[in-house]
Amino acid sequence: MSSYSELIKNFEKIRAYMREFYVYGFKSRDDYQNKSARSYDDERRRLESWLGDHMSFVRTPEGKNVFISIDSRTIRHNPLYNAWKAKSFTDGDITLHFIIFDILYEPSVKKTISEILEQIDDKYLSGFEHPMMFDESTVRKKLKEYCEAGIIISEKEGRKMYYHRAETTDLSDLNDVLHYFSEVAPCGVVGSFILDKEKADTDAFTFKHHYITGAIDSGVLAALFTAMREKRAVTVCNLSRRRDLPQQNRIVPLRVLISVQGGRQHLIAYLPEYNHFQAYRVDYLSNVKLEEPTPRFDELRAQLDLMQSNMWGVSVKRNNRGEAPLEHVEFTVKIEENEEYIIRRLEREKRIGTVEKLDAHTYRFFADVYDSGEMIPWIRTFICRIVKMNFSNRSVENQFKKDLEEMYRLYGIEQEVSE
Repeated sequence: MSSYSELIKNFEKIRAYMREFYVYGFKSRDDYQNKSARSYDDERRRLESWLGDHMSFVRTPEGKNVFISIDSRTIRHNPLYNAWKAKSFTDGDITLHFIIFDILYEPSVKKTISEILEQIDDKYLSGFEHPMMFDESTVRKKLKEYCEAGIIISEKEGRKMYYHRAETTDLSDLNDVLHYFSEVAPCGVVGSFILDKEKADTDAFTFKHHYITGAIDSGVLAALFTAMREKRAVTVCNLSRRRDLPQQNRIVPLRVLISVQGGRQHLIAYLPEYNHFQAYRVDYLSNVKLEEPTPRFDELRAQLDLMQSNMWGVSVKRNNRGEAPLEHVEFTVKIEENEEYIIRRLEREKRIGTVEKLDAHTYRFFADVYDSGEMIPWIRTFICRIVKMNFSNRSVENQFKKDLEEMYRLYGIEQEVSE
């Protein structure tokens, strides 16, 4: 039997397995061709050690399919965060970690690197027959890592650099905020880590729609947010399901849009090579690498702000000439007496566009968008009230009518959609 460890070094590999098997789900062991069967078994056991209470499977003629099964009524914390809380360390890493924080046991204790080294040798390692050896370079790198993380502070006094612990912030009064943030915000795993530290034992919220799968994309999101804050371009791999191999792109990330209906996260970015904007699913992105700052960031962000007034979702569809022309959409609804709630919903749910009153019972909605196809699922919810429609993109309108006619046939209703 092959051995495995719950601890991980490369999170991207874990993310790939979780995405393919336990988020998209319903693949058998034989369906996964990227790695050997033994490698898959090792990773599966590791994942089950974190998610065992939430794992289910079905047996099909093709084999056993494993997937995540979670009832949002019974859980209040995202179980996928457990993957971020498993990380591998060498013996030296973990030993040096506790030694440093034992030496710098409170914020008032300040030490130079030579004083820390001397104390490590004299106090912590002198009693061992074959002690670990930590040279100045190793300790300096570890202190730099902790300074970048904000848990150690470096201060120069004269020619000497002193290190001390950062002050601890009391977050006990923010438990409700942290509980909410950790479950609904991008990179909510940060809130989950803080709650672990605070040992908070109150759960203020339950969620009817709990979108947990974005948890495994937190590392990608954090890198993208850093790039946007520093106004940098990035290179990123886009693993589209329509291609066998990932495609590497150099892009300028501008904004992350998150669906409140399904929780799916999209990045809107600018592609300098092709001079246009494009949407990327965040769960398809990996290996984000920060590049140089771009002087056009503010200009591109302002341009995107203007474009969003004509974006129903995330699409900026282009024609064969690379242009993004607007498509006109309009439809007329007719209501009966005491059905004003239909119009209130029309007003409330429209993201862009205008609702115009034609008479006491008839209203017209119209908008100009980049991709009218994105509006179809919403427009379908008014089918029983729509009496007329007009799309400048005839292929979208004809497909809508064709789908409606097919629905009539399924229900045994012979009716042709002409309007």
